[in-house]
Amino acid sequence: MMAATALSSAAATSLQRTAAPILSSAIRNSSFWSGVEMGPPDAILGVTEAFKKDSNPKKMNLGVGAYRDDKGQPFVLPSVKKAESKILQQNLNKEYAPIGGEAEFCRLSAVLAFGADSPVVTEGKNVTVQGISGTGSLRVGAAFLSKWLPGNKVVYLPKPSWGNHTPIMKHSGLDVGSYRYYDPATCGMDFAGAVEDIKNIPEGSIILLHACAHNPTGVDPSPEQWKELSAVIKAKKHFPFFDMAYQGFASGDIDADAFAIRQFIADGHMVLLTQSYAKNMGLYGERAGALTIVCQDKEEAARVESQVKILIRPLYSNPPRHGARLVTEVLTDPELHAQWLVDVKTMADRIITMRSKLREGLAREGSSHNWEHITNQIGMFCFTGMKPEQVEKITKDFSVYLTKDGRISVAGISSSNVDYLAHAMHMVTK
Repeated sequence: MMAATALSSAAATSLQRTAAPILSSAIRNSSFWSGVEMGPPDAILGVTEAFKKDSNPKKMNLGVGAYRDDKGQPFVLPSVKKAESKILQQNLNKEYAPIGGEAEFCRLSAVLAFGADSPVVTEGKNVTVQGISGTGSLRVGAAFLSKWLPGNKVVYLPKPSWGNHTPIMKHSGLDVGSYRYYDPATCGMDFAGAVEDIKNIPEGSIILLHACAHNPTGVDPSPEQWKELSAVIKAKKHFPFFDMAYQGFASGDIDADAFAIRQFIADGHMVLLTQSYAKNMGLYGERAGALTIVCQDKEEAARVESQVKILIRPLYSNPPRHGARLVTEVLTDPELHAQWLVDVKTMADRIITMRSKLREGLAREGSSHNWEHITNQIGMFCFTGMKPEQVEKITKDFSVYLTKDGRISVAGISSSNVDYLAHAMHMVTK
């Protein structure tokens, strides 16, 4: 019996020695990532990739949310070019920025949003930190709300909203709900639906609001509607979370585009605001943005700021400096500031002009549809009202590329292709 046991043990040892190299070889020939699934393509980037492969000389890319001039080229603002030249002459170093970013950049961002005479600024009630453009600012803001806002940890987004809002909120630990906003029947705002939903949302929830130039619909509340929304949100003790990515870019007037946030402050709300300089200064690749949390007083602001910095430190330590320096230069130099206001209005006016020309072109084509929403909507994006099958047809027959929901970037339209687009839209919608 003992001999049999010894033989069995020896056989097992021999088997282990034989199996070990085989197992080791199998591990070497496999990958730690063999179980990683292929993710779905980004909706916008997918449109761009398909556009690049198209050989049609008349092809149009109306998917990308970046401003283009009337020749279809990226546009560097003259004010930004001059600011960059001035900064280079200063021979500045490349040391780390503070965790909260450049102090003067933060101060100027708060002034731009709330106004120089706002109590938020003059009484030091704001915590403003530099963020990684709008996306990074939203991420830090959502993380702060997830950790510190008492009560309901659900953020309600307008339906539809910017595609990145939902993953940002969920990655930050917040649940996501929605409220009615866009009315497909009118291609305008479902204001009654929005008010009804916000009234029925559990008290003390987070309500995300696009301050101006709603993305993706281009549909904004009127000033009177903003006032009513403010009253409803305050009555329900909801927390307003503003995303302001297009100040100045929407109407061409930086103060008009800040109406909503300033109205809410006047009505006594404590808000969280994110800003981006990607669109209104063309600083897409510089990732310059800001996050502001409005507090009761300076003492509360100091405590809040300490916690915001604790959140930022393990995320990215500190923000990049060059974009913040450009913004600071533009906003502090009187000549550059004046030039920037002209630049912003130039971009906004071109978008407004393209909207008018597209609507006029559709009328000339003999379209029987009501296209008033094209000029009623505002900002870079337009919800055309085209159905998915019409989008598919306009892409297949005319090489016009846009997202399946019928959203177009008006910045992709120029005086040389607007009539072609009008014809294509008419042919697939008649």
